[in-house]
This record gives sequence, C-alpha cells and structure tokens, in this order.
Amino acid sequence: MKKTLSIIFLSILINSALQAQTKPGKRPNIIIILADDMGYSDIGCFGSETQTPNLDALAKGGLRMTQFYNASRCCPTRASLLTGLYQHQAGVGDMVNHRDVPEYQGYLNQNCVTIAEALKQGGYNTLMAGKWHVGTDTAHWPVKRGFDRYFGLIDGASSYFNPTMPYRPNQKLTIALDNKEFTPGPNWYSTNAYADYAIKFIDENKKTDKPFFLYMAFTSPHWPIQALPEDIAKYKGKYMKGWDKLRQERLAHQKALGILNKDEQLSPRDKSVPEWDSLSPQEKERFDTKMAVYAAMVDRMDQNIGRIRKQLHDLGEDKNTVIMFLSDNGASNESIKGPGFTPEVLAANNKPASDPTSFTSYESLGANVSDTPFRLFKHWEYEGGTATPFIAYYPGVIQPGSLVNKPAHIIDLMATCLDLAKVSYPEIYHGNAITPTEGISLVPVFKGQKWAGHNGLFFEHEGNRAVRQGDWKLVSQRPENKWELYNISTDRSELNDLSDKYPQKVAELTAMYNAWATRIGVVEFDKLGKSKGE
Repeated sequence: MKKTLSIIFLSILINSALQAQTKPGKRPNIIIILADDMGYSDIGCFGSETQTPNLDALAKGGLRMTQFYNASRCCPTRASLLTGLYQHQAGVGDMVNHRDVPEYQGYLNQNCVTIAEALKQGGYNTLMAGKWHVGTDTAHWPVKRGFDRYFGLIDGASSYFNPTMPYRPNQKLTIALDNKEFTPGPNWYSTNAYADYAIKFIDENKKTDKPFFLYMAFTSPHWPIQALPEDIAKYKGKYMKGWDKLRQERLAHQKALGILNKDEQLSPRDKSVPEWDSLSPQEKERFDTKMAVYAAMVDRMDQNIGRIRKQLHDLGEDKNTVIMFLSDNGASNESIKGPGFTPEVLAANNKPASDPTSFTSYESLGANVSDTPFRLFKHWEYEGGTATPFIAYYPGVIQPGSLVNKPAHIIDLMATCLDLAKVSYPEIYHGNAITPTEGISLVPVFKGQKWAGHNGLFFEHEGNRAVRQGDWKLVSQRPENKWELYNISTDRSELNDLSDKYPQKVAELTAMYNAWATRIGVVEFDKLGKSKGE
C-alpha cells in the first residue's frame, strides 16, 4: 500500500512539474525570423542606410554575431536551419529538384526532425508563416513536418502582388493555409500577408496556455524586387551617388559599429560591374530606382517585424520571447533573363522597378553593394555568399548591445531552440532513427558565458566548397576547383590568398573537408546528372 501511494505521489509530482514547465513564463516563446536573399550590410545595425528601426532595436537590446554563417542558397539553408544538420544529411543537398541520390532527393527525409517536430513533442505550439521551399509535394508541406499552423508560399519565389502568377514555363505556384491551397485576394502584398497570419497565430496561441515556436520566413527581399509606393518614396534618389561611394560609406559604418575590424579592406568592385561614371543618366536612374525598391522591401519587412513585436507586447509576451534574425544567403546577383522565364515576365523585366507590374532584379550592380565588403554572392562559398547578419534578443538574459565575433552556423539553431525550451533532441521519431544534430547550442553565448564553438564549419553547394577552422578558411569555386586559403581574422574580405605560403595548412584543411564530405554524402556536382523533371 505504501509503495502504491509513493508511486501515485511521485506521479502527481511529475505531472505538476510538467504542467508548470508548459505554463507561459516558464519556458520562453521562440521566434526565428529569416530574410530571403538579403546581403550582409542591408540593415542599419550592420551598416546600411536603409531604415530598420525594429531590427536595430533588437540589436541594441540584444546581441549581434558578426561571423554567423548560412549555407549560401535558399533550399539548403532552410533544410539545415530547420533540422540542425548539414543540408545533405537532411536530403536537400542541392535544391528541391528530385534526384535518386538520398542526399539530393529535394525534400526533408525521415531521418531528420524539424525544430517544430521536436518542440511540438516537448509541449510547444508550432507556427510558421512565409516561404517553405524544402518540399513542394503536399506530403512534405509544413503541417506534415511538425507545424500546427502554416500560411505562406510553398515554393521558392513569386510576385509580391500576385503570388500565384507563374514566372517559369509550365509552373504552378502555391499559397497554402495549413494543408490546403489558399487563393489570395485583392490588395495583396506578400510581406504584409505573411506577417498578418503570424500575428493571427500568435493571438490564437494565447488561448492554449502553451509556449509557441514561430518560424517567420519572409520572402523579402528576394527578386522580383517589388515594393509599395509609400516605401519606395523614402529612398528614391538616395542611390545616385553610385555603387562605389555606397560601398565605401557602408564599410565605414560597419567599422564604426564594430562589425568589422578598423583595417578591413573593401573587396574590389565586382568584375561584372562597370565604372559608375560610364553609365548614361537613364542607366543611373534605373539603378537608383532598383535600389530604392530593394531598400523599401527591407524597410517593409522591418515594419512587419515591428508589428509582431507590438503584438507580443500587447499580449504581455514580449519579455518572455526569444527572437533570432538572420538571412538565408548572401545577396543575389541573379537576373531575369533567358528561356527559364515566361515571355510575359521577360517583358515585365524591362519595366521600371517601381511599377507594380514589373518583374525584375537588381543583379550584380545592387548585390555588390548589399554584400559590402565581401566578394561574390549567393551560391558561392566566399563570405559574400555565406555570411549573414545575426541578431538575438532575449530580455533579462542577453546583455544589451553585445557584439560576438565567434563563428557560428545555422546548424546551431536547432540545439539552441531545444536548449531554450528544455527539450531533448530525439534519437527516434515516428519509428525512424534520427541523425544526431551537428549543431551546438548558442545559449551560453546568449548568457555571456564561455563557448568553445566548432572545431570546423563546412560548406558545399553545386561544387563550390569551403571549410572554416578558427581564423583559417579554405575555399574554392567551381569549375576552377582550386583551393584558396585566407586568414579571416585579418582578411575577412578574402583578398590575400595564402595557399602558396602555407601548403601544410591547405593539406590539413583539405583532409578535414574531404572527411566531412564523405561522412555526410556530398556527391561531386558534375556527377549528379540532371534531376527528374529538369
């Protein structure tokens, strides 16, 4: 009898502890905000002239990590961020194109769990708004990967005013609400619409007495560059000074902010970008308009982050919510040209970017500014492709105004979320063995404690490769496939190749990269062949 009473009493204690743990205020709400194709210097607290008061406030009240990395492309980053694995381990080694190689199947596999799946199992409500892009078939939609509520774009890009309008031949684009297709109504602007539903989901969560996880994946400022007139008006004419002057001003601002070393050098203007003074007045005006529209997109995203923060404040959840912000890759130099686009979109590319019926991009001209001071862009593994601004905000835990220079990576976000939520990473999920996470929790960083970090960070996308260990970075681009060596502590812009001077370090890092590539299933890109449906 005594033994039975002891068991009952113990059960009551455990249940009480679990109930207390899931009450609001006991475990924090967690929000990850992901920008799309936004460069390293595109927000105010990382050097930009663009007005981002809400992100700047998060940085002032929280911390900035100046050497945070993504996977250099939309789909791989999203797969890696969501699962705490390198993208190949999660099944999205390249894009969402289907291949027979498991590491490149084009959607999340069953040997990974998403942050949503793990947190849902641990008592969280799980919410998502915005771009998915890690599985287009309905079997792989967010609601099938742990999210209780979802609203957004299943695909990779779309018009901000008419989001289901196809831009490629034989294409179908989908806006979904939970597990059903959604038909957008009039006066649609994607950045506003996604935030509308995020706010709605947060409001609904208040009734459940559970903490929530929100993955807020804006499509802004991914092409097509399209913005609202009132936002464009703030920036028109501000870019007529030209790209060289803009890059110099941003670098000076970054140094003043402590984002970069005082002796950091600006990478040379990209070889595809001409001298500013060689342009005609019409060409200069076209660039100014594109940059104004791009800045307006970032501005509008920031405004909507402000709306989400206001909702948290109004619900009394602002002091018990962790917010993390980053971008999925560096700025995009992609253009709207060639047979991959419909005739209608190709014609719309010639319209002024301020025209809501246009469909254009700012190409290398703008991307080179966005990625100040780095080389190259999205897709490559140089800092211009992989470095992202990172902001974390957690009142009462993070020392306001903190600046952290240690390298970290999107694989760390899974471990960080689970650590914050006091939830264990599962070894088995739905009967499937789960690949152990590659990430390390950033909670010690948030608390200002010692954080050893990674022995090495690794990168591969379509044959472009890199490995970072300490201050050293080994990087190569396809098709040259020649390793270059840089000391990031003194040469963040990767201007001084030291591979000839330190061949032993090249050999050491090459061995590390090869061992990693073998372990996680990297396939030489030229041997992958075409994907199904390509």
